[in-house]
Amino acid sequence: MAMIRKFQVTFDCADPQRLARFWCEVLGYVKADQPADENSWSACTDPTGAGPRLYFQRVPEGKVVKNRVHLDVRVGTGLVGEERLAVLQAERERLEALGATCFQVLVADGVDESCIVMQDIEGNEFCLD
Repeated sequence: MAMIRKFQVTFDCADPQRLARFWCEVLGYVKADQPADENSWSACTDPTGAGPRLYFQRVPEGKVVKNRVHLDVRVGTGLVGEERLAVLQAERERLEALGATCFQVLVADGVDESCIVMQDIEGNEFCLD
C-alpha cells in the first residue's frame, strides 16, 4: 500500500479568488496558476513547498455552522505567557486589517497557553496559535 505524502486543504466558499488572496497574505503563500477564464476555483501554495496547497471552490450555499476542521496559524510557537500573547495580538491586528475578525481571545490559564480564535473574510474559523 502506498503512503500518501502530500495533501491539500479544500475550502467551500462564495468567492474563491478573494479568499485565495486573503490566505496568501495570511500565510505568505502564492496564488497557483489557473486559466484566466476560470472563476469557480482558486488555489494557493507554499512557495517553499513545505505547507499544503489550499484549494478554494465556489459553492452555492453559505456557511451556516462552525467548521469541523480549521487551520491553526502557528505564530506563537515556543513562546509563553505575556510574550506569546503579545505576538498573537500583533498578528491579530495584521489579519484584521486584511478583513479577518476576532471571535475569541483565550488567555493562558495555567494549563493551556493563549490562542486567538479568528474568522476569515467568509466567516471560516481559524486559530492564531
